[in-house]
Amino acid sequence: MARELSFVQSVERSISKTYRERLWTPFITAIKNYKLIEEGDKIAVCISGGKDSMLMAKLIQMLHRHSDVKFDVEYLVMDPGYNEINRQKIESNAKLLEIPITVFETNIFDVANNTERSPCYVCAKMRRGHLYHKAKDLGCNKIALGHHLSDVIETTVMAMFYGSQLQGMMPKLHSLNFGGMELIRPMYCINEQDIINWKNYNGLQFIQCACRFTESCTVCDNGGGGSKRQEIKALIKRLKRENPNIERSIFNSLHSVCIETFPGYKAGGELHSFLEDYENREPQKG
Repeated sequence: MARELSFVQSVERSISKTYRERLWTPFITAIKNYKLIEEGDKIAVCISGGKDSMLMAKLIQMLHRHSDVKFDVEYLVMDPGYNEINRQKIESNAKLLEIPITVFETNIFDVANNTERSPCYVCAKMRRGHLYHKAKDLGCNKIALGHHLSDVIETTVMAMFYGSQLQGMMPKLHSLNFGGMELIRPMYCINEQDIINWKNYNGLQFIQCACRFTESCTVCDNGGGGSKRQEIKALIKRLKRENPNIERSIFNSLHSVCIETFPGYKAGGELHSFLEDYENREPQKG
């Protein structure tokens, strides 16, 4: 007679078996291809309480348990000023998934909500700073964030449509303000829809956005609002009806940029023109 699995065992099995090709394989692909986790690393896995960061924490926990590469992990939850319902939801989900979180508190929501600048920009910048500080205090050399393939694509398209530039999202970065620290994105190759499918398969509910501007939909399945990112999500969804592989095409294009075909580019914060080396270039088919 087969042994009955516990809930967390069932969740982990869904990652390693049911959604192996959609979650585990692209996770491992990103880790290996971009060299995100290396021997001796101590990684602060940053958990916001949403589906993405919770799945990332579980993926890294499973890898930590079985990997031949030895590394250490801290599972960090920064409380920017959550209401009691959101705080309890994060803690109960961590307990349900057997993720040993460390919670630390900040006043980010109070500061962001009283600023004359964009509160979302201030909140995001402060969150990143607090996470780096805490991670460094714990002896970590990397922080892991839950951005996925869909985030990469949407950010690229948004930059082109609304920022007048071709700009991607890197799988890892050296921190500008925290020497010796790196930011890594282990879910870089995972599609958001596969995360949603995994969540629904296991009957899990996570907080969506705990910002005080949007607390009316903090525990829900779909992001609301009319943000530019939501517009891009809707656009890509429409385009997929005609071309189901469009997300993969955009993602692959970020890995094969033909710089010689652009009249201008930016490197090291400086703008450059194709005219700088035009006379020395090999003739091309026009």
